This record gives sequence, C-alpha cells and structure tokens, in this order.
Amino acid sequence: MKRRGFAKSLGLALASALLPIARVRATSYLSAAEAQKLLWGDSPLHPVAVSLTEAQRSAIAETSGVRVRNAELRAWKTDSNGWFILDEVIGKHENIDLAVALTAEGKVKGIEILTYRETYGSEVRSPKWLAQFLGKGSAPKLELDRDIQNISGATLSCRHITDGINRLTATWELVLSKL
Repeated sequence: MKRRGFAKSLGLALASALLPIARVRATSYLSAAEAQKLLWGDSPLHPVAVSLTEAQRSAIAETSGVRVRNAELRAWKTDSNGWFILDEVIGKHENIDLAVALTAEGKVKGIEILTYRETYGSEVRSPKWLAQFLGKGSAPKLELDRDIQNISGATLSCRHITDGINRLTATWELVLSKL
C-alpha cells in the first residue's frame, strides 16, 4: 500500500515537472520618444515638473474614483497647451506602461501602450479598442461595459486602463489645466 502511494506521488511529481510553465515576459512596443512622435508628430514638447500635493491627490481620487499612487507626474506640454503623459496602471498582476495625449481642452487625443507585461490580454493594444477613449474628458466618468467595451480575457487590464484614463483626465481638470 505504501509503495503504491509513493509510486503515485512520484508519477504526479514527474508529470507536473514535464508540464509547460507559463512565463511572464514584458513586451515593449514603443519607447516614450516613439509614442511622442506618434501622438504629437513634430509638435515641440516641453517637460513640466508636476508634483501633486496631498490635497490634489485626494481631489483627483474623489473626482475619478481612482487612487493616485504617484505624486510625481511625468508630463510634457505642447505649445498649443496639449499634454503628453507617461503613466502606468496595473493589469491583472503586472504594470502596463501607457502614453496618453490630452488636448488643450482635456480630451483624450490618443493612447499608446508602451509595455505590456501580462501573459495574455494584449488585445488592449488594438487601435479599435483604444479609439473608444478618443475625445473623452473627465465628465462623465468612463465606465467599463457602459462607455468602454470590455475584452473577454483582459477584463482587469481593460478596467485599469479605463480607471487610469479617468484619473489622468481628472488630473488635467484639477491641476494641469491651471498650469
């Protein structure tokens, strides 16, 4: 009896060792400079140091419904008062690096996924899916499955990108529009 149990355990251990292991790997699609070129063409971009105060972070969280994790914003301003922002949101387990262009009116001009680290769900890079955000501002707040179509198998990435856009447009409304 004990031999059978041992043989069964050994067989399961060997079988599991032969199964393929899912590996997480980051896929980088664009650099920040390439995203700037895609989103703003040859428009000059000027770096702007933006450090959010605790009151601003709280106001952004209240408006967007999304916690502000970083007080420092990586942002550039165009001569026409548009903005280019590098940001990251969590996918399911790993960060997704984004580049977002906002017009002088605080509307989404474009979004590019720079790096995607999840094992699946990279369909969020689809131009058709990203186009749903174009022209959207801070009000009304975007909701997944109402304003933004979900992608089966990438629900958390879709939700968190939507939340990130809500946070960035609220940041424009409350902070960047005054700079």
